[in-house]
Amino acid sequence: MSAVETHEVRAVAKWVRTSPRKARLVADHIRGRSVPEARTVLAFTQRAAAREVEKVLRSAVANAEANHGLLGDTLVISEAYVDEGPVMKRWRARARGRVARIKKPTCHITVKLVPGPDTARVPPPAPAPTPAPEPEATEPAAAEEKPAPKKRAAAKPKATAEETAEKKPAPKRAPRKKKEEDS
Repeated sequence: MSAVETHEVRAVAKWVRTSPRKARLVADHIRGRSVPEARTVLAFTQRAAAREVEKVLRSAVANAEANHGLLGDTLVISEAYVDEGPVMKRWRARARGRVARIKKPTCHITVKLVPGPDTARVPPPAPAPTPAPEPEATEPAAAEEKPAPKKRAAAKPKATAEETAEKKPAPKRAPRKKKEEDS
């Protein structure tokens, strides 16, 4: 093995409902670019497959940051390729009792990232410093003590059926006056 280890991070989206040929056109645009540049290219690409490729790129960057401690903006796309998936076959009725086959292709999109030339790693989180023991005061400080929490009032018991029957309902407002029709 070489003295320098290179982390290759990848993400795969399987069974994406788009044609592999259409997705390959988008994948060709981002191959070899840095992650920020590829995101910009995908944001302004009007093809529907660009949204799917962008999801895979985001997943690969998240994998690199979470699993390998790399910064996402310093990565470069080493490989971006699209493989064919299974083709769903459907039928459509046609004239004179015939049928026409409809093919619904799927594809598998793979994006691989490698650290760029100016790669930086995310520093591991520093352990929290232990608090130093506070010097004990000679006088008790009553102002620093927290007041005791207030006690909650006891919940009111629910009214029984007799009590609710005794209560008078609120007066209803007067009904609207009907307009008199002129005959």
